[in-house]
Amino acid sequence: MHVVYLCDEYPPASHGGIGTFVHEMAHALLARGHQVSVVGVYRRAQDVVEDDGAIRVYRLAPSANKPLRIYLNRRRVQAALNDIHRRQPITLLEGNENSFAFLDRLTSYPYILRMQGGHHFFYTELGLKPRLLRSFIERQSFRRATHFCAVSRFAAERTRALLRLGDVPIALLPNPVDVARFSPRLDIAPEAGRIVFVGTITEKKGVRQLIQALPLIRQAVPQAHLHLIGRDSIDPDTGASYIETLKRMIAPELTDAITFRGAIPNDQIPAEIARAVVCAYPSHMESQGIVLIEGMAMARPVVASKLGPSPEIIEEGISGLLCDPHDPADIARALIRILNDPELGRRLGIAARQRALAEFALDPLVERNLAFYQSCLT
Repeated sequence: MHVVYLCDEYPPASHGGIGTFVHEMAHALLARGHQVSVVGVYRRAQDVVEDDGAIRVYRLAPSANKPLRIYLNRRRVQAALNDIHRRQPITLLEGNENSFAFLDRLTSYPYILRMQGGHHFFYTELGLKPRLLRSFIERQSFRRATHFCAVSRFAAERTRALLRLGDVPIALLPNPVDVARFSPRLDIAPEAGRIVFVGTITEKKGVRQLIQALPLIRQAVPQAHLHLIGRDSIDPDTGASYIETLKRMIAPELTDAITFRGAIPNDQIPAEIARAVVCAYPSHMESQGIVLIEGMAMARPVVASKLGPSPEIIEEGISGLLCDPHDPADIARALIRILNDPELGRRLGIAARQRALAEFALDPLVERNLAFYQSCLT
């Protein structure tokens, strides 16, 4: 097969879960003898074609026409797809919720839309009203898709309801984790009281409530220290740095209990997780939540949100603990349980690793994806 992914964040460009997924899937398919190309629009002055091993990556420059940029960018992607297809016929094309807007409606290959958490999904779940233009683009993309899959049951069913997809089949295909890279580190011991968060520092990740939980945590665990690892974001209320907004709300007596680490190289993240007594992810909303699975794969106990897809991943009290992400006291309760009970943390971590291996390991999920791709071709 020649699989083409539409992705605007393929590494080493700045990327989140989608970029990580495409990178891992592309290399896994390549190892199984398939051909892979990646096409996306990036912030650059001119088009660049790169080779990531045998994977051809097309990084297209954005259109200079700001009023029509979204439309023209998609048409530039279509032109690249046409060129790729002429030289090496495309077997199937995959993208996320907004990928297919303004592309050609009829092609000789299927359009697979993978629900990673689109505009309607996140805005509605966060209590916001979807924006008109972005809603239109997303609906256009869904109308062009021929097959659907989703990274969680929650994302699938909420999107089905929001976009009125009816009884269209949606395959459940969680994003995988490299359980070899994210595996227990016997050479690194957890540091007493260390709480680790990995992800973009933004409101929807529950970072504010996590910080608000820290006074309660320090009362019970005086050595508790929160490490926030991830890039900054823009505070929607002020247009300024969200990290600076958070720093202003931290009481002086807690400044030595919180460290903003910023973004760090991806290859350093496993070591940071290994040093944690507990990983904390009280996100207000996720489509899946890959970082909490990475923590589980490393046999670290995880506290995650009881909202959204996390209950599909964590069995409460068995492979982790769940909390109300809007309630700092409940976040503190769960973290204190683990910080004060090493045996509980050990049991949760062992069960978490077993669950990650059984449900989210790369190799079996690649095979499930390949079976789904084959079903889309019949």
